[in-house]
Amino acid sequence: MRTTTVDDRSAAHACAVPGSDEQLWEMTAAFVAAGLTAGEQVVYFDDGTADAVLERLADDRFPVRRPLADGQFTVVGSEETRKAVRSSVPEAAAMLSKNIDEAVAAGYAGFRTTGQLSSALTRTDGIGLADYDPMIDRVIAGRPARVLCFYDRVRFPEAAIEKLTALHRVEFVAPALYDDSLLRVTRAAPFRTRLAGEVDHSNRPVVHRLVKAALDDALRSHNAPTAIELDLSSLRFLDVAGAVGLVHAAEEFPESHRLALTGVRPAVLRVLDRCGAPFAAQLDVTPHPGAEVAP
Repeated sequence: MRTTTVDDRSAAHACAVPGSDEQLWEMTAAFVAAGLTAGEQVVYFDDGTADAVLERLADDRFPVRRPLADGQFTVVGSEETRKAVRSSVPEAAAMLSKNIDEAVAAGYAGFRTTGQLSSALTRTDGIGLADYDPMIDRVIAGRPARVLCFYDRVRFPEAAIEKLTALHRVEFVAPALYDDSLLRVTRAAPFRTRLAGEVDHSNRPVVHRLVKAALDDALRSHNAPTAIELDLSSLRFLDVAGAVGLVHAAEEFPESHRLALTGVRPAVLRVLDRCGAPFAAQLDVTPHPGAEVAP
């Protein structure tokens, strides 16, 4: 199996096996955003997860209100999603083929779809997700369509994941610096790191080591920026000790460098303010910009 990233346009039908919800939202939002940017029509099948995906798109500063309003981006509701995963393979093939044809006829560059389809695991008629994958390959062959199948470790048992991924030739991956299912840390750029999820006593030392290592690297580099950035756009919770740790870390920065916390959500901002962030000379805090969120 070939592994690649979500933005690889050569992969028409791929799978992904996120290890945490944070990785699932990250990869889903990236796949959706890539399709909308490319002028494709995008359909997301929701089974109780759409709000988290839309929230992540907002965190990523990706505008979705207009695509949702004009039909470029469609979120299929939970009831319809569960109905779809109970359809027969021929019915699903006809629906996918129709969606592709209609997207092209409407002037879109192509069609792509993904979603949360774990409810198909509860079918009792002998038909499973594995029966749909060969059909997907047949339907989209040579057509402007992309399908991403998620088999995340939160909702899918290991035996099912092994069976389903074996049916795919391509797997999308998204490496992380750290992921404990509560906090996911990814490198956005040199000296810019993104924290998604929650910081508490279990992972607080990881953040401290991350900041210290980034500062050490910056001080040893001749062309490093003077600001070490932590993007907190997707950080929903920061405990008091974690906030105190960030403030103290910034206070230890030399005058030549600063710790920049960007995209800080209101709840996290309140904790930082109570823990002395406004008085830390080497700490810059930028609130979440309130990016566009779907109704």
